[in-house]
Amino acid sequence: MSKRVLIIGGGVIGLCTAYYAARQGHRVTVIEREAADHEGCSYGNAGMIVPSHFVPLAAPGMVGLGLKWMWNPASPFYIKPRLDWDLLNWGFKFWRAATPECAARAAPLLRALHLASRACFEELAELSDFGLVKKGLLMLCKTQHTLDEEAKTAERANQLGVPAEVLDARQTATLDPNVGMDVAGSVYFPKDCHLSPNRFMIALKRQLDQADATFSWETEVTGWRMGGSRIEAVRTARDELSADEFVLCGGAWSPLLARDLQLNLPMQAGKGYSLTLPKPRQLPQICAIFTEARVAVTPMGHSLRFGGTMEIDGMNQDINPVRVQGIIKAVPKYYPDFTLQDFEGIQPWRGLRPCSPDGLPYVGRSSRYSNLCIATGHAMMGLSLGPITGKLVAEILSGETPSIQIGLLNPDRYA
Repeated sequence: MSKRVLIIGGGVIGLCTAYYAARQGHRVTVIEREAADHEGCSYGNAGMIVPSHFVPLAAPGMVGLGLKWMWNPASPFYIKPRLDWDLLNWGFKFWRAATPECAARAAPLLRALHLASRACFEELAELSDFGLVKKGLLMLCKTQHTLDEEAKTAERANQLGVPAEVLDARQTATLDPNVGMDVAGSVYFPKDCHLSPNRFMIALKRQLDQADATFSWETEVTGWRMGGSRIEAVRTARDELSADEFVLCGGAWSPLLARDLQLNLPMQAGKGYSLTLPKPRQLPQICAIFTEARVAVTPMGHSLRFGGTMEIDGMNQDINPVRVQGIIKAVPKYYPDFTLQDFEGIQPWRGLRPCSPDGLPYVGRSSRYSNLCIATGHAMMGLSLGPITGKLVAEILSGETPSIQIGLLNPDRYA
């Protein structure tokens, strides 16, 4: 049965949800607080599709590492110290989740989600060209110690059915000879892919236009109108918008909207940065991650994007030059032919990632409202998990059993 579906949020999760809901025959409206040309978190990211990322952000050892890095503003993972109840609550829940047991429970689900999303990307690439490249990903390691640690992850990946190969420096150079590397070796994940996020978002909008979806840009939700256990409409500065079903895909702003519904979605905004060289001196063919520096590298056509850092600093969208320099200084350590001068005049991009405390997104129906679905909290995996999230939510909206068991993603798990 066709329903009127109102999707709050025009990022990658919102547009993927809109696309799959429209494919199910629903009448879709997307409202977004920013302008249509605003390049938020879904545009400036690393553009990676990563079955290799089956370990959640709340990984074992991350608490100790985070405490160590907290005193270094240029570190890959930085929590700005501040007295804030939401941050303290989130940090406590992060600590509770950062255990081997939690990571082991999450790994099979994350693997299944990423692989299913990869298949969705392949299907979508038959409709639109958004630069999908299926050449894998290299986890580049500067030291033998790091390579040995990553080899353990590779072993676990192979056990989960995610192919992984441990390579020495010579084998790594042979795999991608287009760029000079100074590394001890790497772990190669052949199933990983990359694309241009901007082109993907444009392709999604084009598909939605063809499906007669409605967009309302620069429309901020100011409240809700409820009737018992159902939401009847959202209030905006202009008017009220009613629908049969509502989907909250508001990214880092989702907890603020959920709070008005008396819903608890613990989340922190994790600011990330990227810099894109339009004419790099060398252009690798395989996307990579500088393992120790936590910097992602993605070729996008003739340009090359470097992205990284996780800065927990509330909803502050200011660009911190110290954080940007941390990314830039890492590049010549792994790619010695690059220089710091290569980045002169390059405008850094920044975006706020929605980070749940256990590193898993919130996906599913709310138990409080019978016509509300939530799809947010994907942290650094929003692009990679966008299509499968949209597909799963569309299945729920249509009264179908989700094609993947997503009990761990229950949006009420912190209620």
